[in-house]
Amino acid sequence: MKFIVSSTYLLKQLQVLGGVINSSNTLPILDNFLFELSKSKLTISASDLETTMSSTIDVESDSEGSIALPARLLLDTLKTFPEQPLTFVVEENNTVEISSNHGKYALAYADGAEFPNAVSIEDASKTNISGDILATAISKTIFAAGNDDLRPVMSGVFFQFSQDNLTFVATDAHKLVKYTRNDVSATETAEFIMPKKPLNLLKGILAGSDDDVLVEYNESNAKFTFENSELICRLIDGKYPNYEAVIPKENPNKLVIDRTQFLNSVRRVSIFSNKTTHQIRLKIAGAELNISAEDIDYSNKAEERLTCDYQGDDMQIGFNSRFLTEMINNLNSDNVQLEMSLPNRAGILTPIDGLDEGEHVTMLVMPVMLNN
Repeated sequence: MKFIVSSTYLLKQLQVLGGVINSSNTLPILDNFLFELSKSKLTISASDLETTMSSTIDVESDSEGSIALPARLLLDTLKTFPEQPLTFVVEENNTVEISSNHGKYALAYADGAEFPNAVSIEDASKTNISGDILATAISKTIFAAGNDDLRPVMSGVFFQFSQDNLTFVATDAHKLVKYTRNDVSATETAEFIMPKKPLNLLKGILAGSDDDVLVEYNESNAKFTFENSELICRLIDGKYPNYEAVIPKENPNKLVIDRTQFLNSVRRVSIFSNKTTHQIRLKIAGAELNISAEDIDYSNKAEERLTCDYQGDDMQIGFNSRFLTEMINNLNSDNVQLEMSLPNRAGILTPIDGLDEGEHVTMLVMPVMLNN
């Protein structure tokens, strides 16, 4: 088995696939990349058993075969090469020899047959989504997903496909984000929960891409196919909580404010908040928003006044500044609207502008009890 490939082209593909590999694996074979050669097509795969990703690249070769090469060693070596052709030759003594312009490097390989096979998806439903839309949907929601191992369903992003639209939801019980696209739809209704790791990989690869992504899914697995790559992952098992039930419908108090100004204010004031609760207080009366925080243990306090457009009763409400900052930061509009009903009911944050046609974002943040 022998092939010739460009060093930078190979490195670029391997760095993407390297994101799949865990730092500590139960099976030693998973520390490797699987190289499957079929004439001039080389398919490289990486897996952690839950997620498997593979890319097919063009190489110069007329042989066939499959071997598993140590990922860390290969990546570290390739990073040091300037752009040049590399020749890979499988030798008799269970090593692969890599020849560059200046030297030769031998590394031991494992048998490709030991590498776990990717799952095949039976009876799959299919949907096509533009790569850019999928990447945006992931980055708008994934930050709100939880990290609690006891509630695995909330540690992923909920995909809800229907004939009218596609909806993506993430929540950790303190904050919730619902992202809807009315300009994309599926042929049939489906719901599944995607884990974070494959979503982060997809987000990185697909950002700004115009290519369509074919999404295939059944009860237990989902597969994303795009350009020369495919990613298969196991879905999170379980029923997603009824998120619609927690979004308050009647919110008479509406605050509209410049997003950047609001964000900077919350960031500054929160430096003075209690380090465990991160609590900040919003006091709204007339056209004035007063943001304050106090850390009684250290006698630190801060207060800022902003002008805003407010319709509703005067009110005081407390929020965790970390959640609020994350959410405002994730919007890219000029102005945002915060809708509230009572100090103990969730606040709803939505962008006023800066959305594409057919794009809707609703963010929900739970209040914290104010100790007066």
